Amino acid sequence: LLLRWRRRSGLWRKVKEARQRQERSLVQMEMAVRSFREQHPSVNMISILSLPLPELSKKLRDGSLPPEHVFYAYVGKALQIATETNCITEYLQESETQLQKAKLTGKLGLLYGVPVSIKDSIDCEGHDSTLGFIKNLNKPATEDSVVVQVLKRQGAIPFVKTNVPQSLISYDCKNLIFGQTFNPLLYTRSPGGSSGGEGALVGGGGSILGFGTDVGGSLRFPAAFCGICTLKPTGNRLSKKGVISGVLGQKAVVAAVGPMAKDVESLALCMRALLCEDMFSLDSTVPPLPFNEEVYSSMQPLRIGYYETDFFTMPSPAMRRAVRETKQLLEDAGHTLVPFELMNLDYVIFNLCVRGLFADGGASFLRKFKGELEKGSVGLFLRLAKSPNWLKTVLSWIAKPFVPRFSGIIRSMRANTVDEVWSLHCEIEDFCHQFIAQWKKLNLDVMLCPMLGPALGIGYPEKLSVAVSYTMLYNALDFPVGVVPVTMVTDEDEEELKGYQGYFRDWWDRTLAKAFRGSVGLPVAVQCVALPWQEELCLRFMKEVETL
Repeated sequence: LLLRWRRRSGLWRKVKEARQRQERSLVQMEMAVRSFREQHPSVNMISILSLPLPELSKKLRDGSLPPEHVFYAYVGKALQIATETNCITEYLQESETQLQKAKLTGKLGLLYGVPVSIKDSIDCEGHDSTLGFIKNLNKPATEDSVVVQVLKRQGAIPFVKTNVPQSLISYDCKNLIFGQTFNPLLYTRSPGGSSGGEGALVGGGGSILGFGTDVGGSLRFPAAFCGICTLKPTGNRLSKKGVISGVLGQKAVVAAVGPMAKDVESLALCMRALLCEDMFSLDSTVPPLPFNEEVYSSMQPLRIGYYETDFFTMPSPAMRRAVRETKQLLEDAGHTLVPFELMNLDYVIFNLCVRGLFADGGASFLRKFKGELEKGSVGLFLRLAKSPNWLKTVLSWIAKPFVPRFSGIIRSMRANTVDEVWSLHCEIEDFCHQFIAQWKKLNLDVMLCPMLGPALGIGYPEKLSVAVSYTMLYNALDFPVGVVPVTMVTDEDEEELKGYQGYFRDWWDRTLAKAFRGSVGLPVAVQCVALPWQEELCLRFMKEVETL
């Protein structure tokens, strides 16, 4: 008991030190901004913050806007949003030195002078990538991830790291070290996750361009919940070297690194900058595909597949309306809309996605929590990971008639043999080919789909793991997909929600109905999907949706 007490005391000491570092970061930001304002009292910070990224970037490159004016305007705004939402874990103080170096080099990359924010799990030299785990504190990265290296070579200035949920396998944003991050639009709501710190910071206007990761919706949930845009590219379009994964080694549900911004044009500019020779030489596993300007700027009418529901998670009235209204606007603009039918999604979610993520029965996931003070928001998965296979089989069999989805989760958490994992990978490949065949049969260019929304109340995402069905599908398929906010929840949506029962009428459906309530005025988004490696077409479609 004494040894255990001493060990726990040591862990709490590390947590306290990390929180003090976080507080010091905010003080450093405040001092830096105050010092700049005293020296430059006439700088109009508000006008700088109001510029969209393409215009800001142009002014920085042509010299009409000094980079330090932009930098300190965003440091000041980021400090305000961090104080309100608790989204920043660390200020990268070396960014001030980098700012001076960028001015001296005279090399003007596409993102010259643009301050950018970085998710906790993306390595920045000299800083921790904690994933919300105490064991990862005081283990600074020895070098920048490839994405950060390329950003710097393009003139961007990474200036803060942002908060995540413990383990990243959650679409909320809370851990024992840095606490809960709040949605900047409504503090009682989750900002989404796992790139929740990024969502809150970009959504609140404290960063003009942020970078996160996505293994089941971790870019798309924060974007949708905070009313901004994001692009989850094909898994290997941008380098993942130096990016820490939530479940190391699993290949079934493909992770991706991607940008988050207020508008689609900013995402396109970011992809133009990143898809350069530096990216392909620093990580030769990334295919050398530069940004295809012709595809992005094309005005040809599109043939667009769409669906209003996946028949697994019943959409909220606002989600359904978002798709319907967007479909109508696209048709009015001269595009062709074709219904697309999703089949057997419950099988895909349980047997391919959840089983793929936890193919070892959750053993490696469980190891990550060993020795931690808190088990975060994944208690159900941890309890199942600890159970032997025979118990999972019995529990799944007992639960099936009463709660079929719970039964599905238990069954998919069984430990697999190597032979079974290989079969699973074959099954995912076959599913992907079948999906593409259905796509090609309808002669589609892109697809319009619902995105879970509006933002759920804090604490609800951990109870509603099944609601990742709309997003995780496209990680299993490894398709590029973006999120664009298109509408807001109305009083009519709220009234219609009273009749929401869900498809399974189980505890999860009842909880989701509660989580959606009281959301009038919050943003609702749609997903825009393209085939693998067609990020430019995906962005072109997103731009069309945003414009309409």
